[in-house]
Amino acid sequence: MGGADASTKHEQIIQYIEDLEVGSRISVRKIAQELEVSEGTAYRAIKDAENRGIVSTKERAGTVRIEKKELLEIDKLTFEDIVRIVDGEVLGGKGGLHKPLNKFVIGAMQLEAMIRYIEPGNLLIVGNRTKAHYSALTLGAGVLVTGGFDTTDEAKALADETGLPIIKSSYDTFTVATLINRAISEKLIKKQITFVGDIVRKDAGAAYLRETDKVDDMLRLIGETNHNRFPVVDGAMRPIGMITAKDIIGASGSHPLSNYMTRDPFTVTAKTSVASAGHMMVWESLELLPVVDEEGRLSGVISRKDVLRALQNVQLQPHYGETLEDQMWSAFQEFRDSEGRSYFQGTISAQMIDSVGLLSDGILSSLVLQVAKRTMKAQRRGDLRTDSTSVYYFQPLEIDSTVTFVPNVIESSRRFCKIGVDVFKDGAKAAQAVITARMIES
Repeated sequence: MGGADASTKHEQIIQYIEDLEVGSRISVRKIAQELEVSEGTAYRAIKDAENRGIVSTKERAGTVRIEKKELLEIDKLTFEDIVRIVDGEVLGGKGGLHKPLNKFVIGAMQLEAMIRYIEPGNLLIVGNRTKAHYSALTLGAGVLVTGGFDTTDEAKALADETGLPIIKSSYDTFTVATLINRAISEKLIKKQITFVGDIVRKDAGAAYLRETDKVDDMLRLIGETNHNRFPVVDGAMRPIGMITAKDIIGASGSHPLSNYMTRDPFTVTAKTSVASAGHMMVWESLELLPVVDEEGRLSGVISRKDVLRALQNVQLQPHYGETLEDQMWSAFQEFRDSEGRSYFQGTISAQMIDSVGLLSDGILSSLVLQVAKRTMKAQRRGDLRTDSTSVYYFQPLEIDSTVTFVPNVIESSRRFCKIGVDVFKDGAKAAQAVITARMIES
């Protein structure tokens, strides 16, 4: 039937994407044209491919075919994982590659100050500073040497003796930290990421209807479960539609549900992150999402309440490590002016700059997003999902400059906000940003 045919098309698109060379660009329109499917079917297949880790979508770059991602378990992020992430070479301490690490520290300060931040189990990311290499090892930390530099024979010997790896990478410090942070954000990000499989409902809340059922069957199920929306499946248990109580108002009890359901529903898998599922629900205005297995068969459902409960629970989990974003933001503090309005102030450190000594474009974008998130959290409890960020520069922001971020909520509703952030240096406006975002309210 129609649902089975749609499923076949979906798998054809997945196979088509898997057959593309790594690096190939992918677009909804192109796939729809080449495989003669609707753009909606193409879009859902591409999102599924992203969940499977075979494509990646990045702002401005679009969607591209990538090597399949390897998920990192939170309790198994080891020095060996770091070697793979940064295309590294082990200079010493190979016997300790299996050891886990709990935080990385960027060595962009004087040695004496750096030592205060290094603890056993850390990874020091630093360039051609051999004294720092040796000192980190004595403190129980591994070392990642950036820029393709080597280290001393004494440090290599100490690494072998202590079983603490020294890893060499040709990438610069910022790139290395970004690569590690990206890997952390797939599975770690300060806390264990919750996946849909952790919260999927398989009890009465996961009730479903079949495409052959009538309106009376749905009314009976509403009475039994006290729910008002359900996935509709075909004979192979694949979701082919969604239907709500509103859809059948005034309908005859003998009419088939297929006349009233919304076809081609959005779905997620057990491996989809709860954050991604929540973003989809906000973006598409969905209240319920069917969860499917690897064969596309219905295995349960998740609701907005399930997602919100999971996101709230995650906030209570202990922090794990410290991301690059955390380290950048730690240099800033919140203040209030005479009228009680918040602003944020801090100093541009060495780890925030680009190759010519100016504040990195990427770091500035990250900082203004942090300002926007904190501004909205002060007004209401909720999770902010960014739609777009525009940054305009008026003057350069150099290393050691004191900068001030002044937020202004331009527009705000229950599910949408638009925030302006003015960036000042020495009392003069140096940059201006505008962020638009959607809200998942708690």
